[in-house]
Amino acid sequence: MYKIFNTTQEASHYTAQRLLARIQSNPGANLGLATGSTMEPVYHRLLEFLQREPVDLSQLTTFNLDEYIGLGGKHAQSYRYYMHQHLFNKLSIPEEKINLPDGMSMDVEEACQAYSEAIRASGGLDMQLLGIGSNGHIGFNEPHTCFSSRTHVIELSEQTRLDNGRFFVDKKEVPTRAITMGIQDILEAKEIVLLATGMKKAAIMADLFHSTVDEALPASALKQHPDVTIVLDCEAASLLPQQVFNEAVGIMEGVR
Repeated sequence: MYKIFNTTQEASHYTAQRLLARIQSNPGANLGLATGSTMEPVYHRLLEFLQREPVDLSQLTTFNLDEYIGLGGKHAQSYRYYMHQHLFNKLSIPEEKINLPDGMSMDVEEACQAYSEAIRASGGLDMQLLGIGSNGHIGFNEPHTCFSSRTHVIELSEQTRLDNGRFFVDKKEVPTRAITMGIQDILEAKEIVLLATGMKKAAIMADLFHSTVDEALPASALKQHPDVTIVLDCEAASLLPQQVFNEAVGIMEGVR
């Protein structure tokens, strides 16, 4: 299902509402979380909601999608640092219930296996929040990643490193490898919400809409899932067929 909003702020607001609703309905939920600039306004708005409507978060468990290999949690560009800066430092989730892949593990293969096992042992993800890369990656699952993959080490594509280079002072510092939750781990979530905003995401969202299920476009795996919501602002939706655009906007107008 597509839901299209006029602005990034509205799309982020809606996505934060979805997260809040999941937490309110199940305070012991397992949430799959994402990073990146797209998610910053989502987490900001979620914090505002939780300040107005406090919820006991002591039973909530989180699993992040990915982490760079070679960046410790105090590195400003690590995803552990990002999550604490934008969300965890402002919430009362117990530290032992916060899970991210370990990019500094001495045995990354063992760390990958343990991460997928931890997700399964927790009962699986109740909701997975996703962004999308300009080449269609979800998590750090680059094109041609096997759809049956579990948490694994991935060589980052030049496109991904170029896209993420804007966050680093020196683009040469962008890591070449990462640990990412596998596509199969993602697909086993009960509910998935993918958020994309801005003109830079318009082309890949059009590609995704028109694509078949194909490992060349990792996000196309989501077409196999029974409960996926794709949330867009008008810019990210601008290259979708007009009929889809009109219907999705109409849905939004009906619920306001």
